[in-house]
Amino acid sequence: MRVTVIDYKAGNLTSVLKALRQLGAEAEVTDGDLARVETAERLVLPGVGHFAATERLDATGLTPAIRAAIARGVPFLGICVGMQWLYAGSSEAPNQPGLAHFSESCAHFAASAEKVPHVGWNSLEVRPGSRLLAGVEPGEFVYFTHSYKAPVTADTAAVTYYIEPFAAAVESGNVMGVQFHPEKSGTTGLKILSNFLAWKARGAE
Repeated sequence: MRVTVIDYKAGNLTSVLKALRQLGAEAEVTDGDLARVETAERLVLPGVGHFAATERLDATGLTPAIRAAIARGVPFLGICVGMQWLYAGSSEAPNQPGLAHFSESCAHFAASAEKVPHVGWNSLEVRPGSRLLAGVEPGEFVYFTHSYKAPVTADTAAVTYYIEPFAAAVESGNVMGVQFHPEKSGTTGLKILSNFLAWKARGAE
């Protein structure tokens, strides 16, 4: 199983690669080799830091290559900022568009007495029917670190509560994203990554 991990110079590649390889995947990295994206069996976009860093995806031509891969049915998983990039954009970098696979935008947590960023372990409320989160029991904990969040919509696969409810995971066809870091989330995170590796297009099963 070959997984192409996209490096836009703002992702936690080492931990992600280690987790994927622990699960038996043949994980490779590209930071602009479009041929690897064009021939990818699965794509993972890890991300940390500022949303503006995703500009590199546009500058290197990775954005249209990823969009074309998704259209071909290649399973795609965005992690943290990689999930936020699937949306139209983020108030963190208003002039930098996202992929717009989902029409909504990401925003900062509302003002609260709670500390922001949201850092640490929090539980998942998994919605029925998610294949990415299959086998994850209600209330299982995963590891977060973020100040911006995606809204809860019909495409939300799991909800987490911190200050307000937000999309902890999103799933639409072969496009999936998690706001948390599965590579840092112990056995639950490995279960989710294993589900991604086992994912097959409906009709091909």
